[in-house]
Amino acid sequence: MDIAALSMVLSQANIRQEATMSVMKKTMDQAESSGQDVVKMLEQSVQPYIGGTVDLKG
Repeated sequence: MDIAALSMVLSQANIRQEATMSVMKKTMDQAESSGQDVVKMLEQSVQPYIGGTVDLKG
């Protein structure tokens, strides 16, 4: 294999790796954002008066 072909193969591999890392970073950012949205929804849905008393009469 000559040097030029080896250089092209390594360059293409580097580009693929960079593209994969970019997609992975975007996916992780989106997952983090979704997780924060879920936490906000859970915080808003809390009803502090529920479960505060127990009716023991039957």
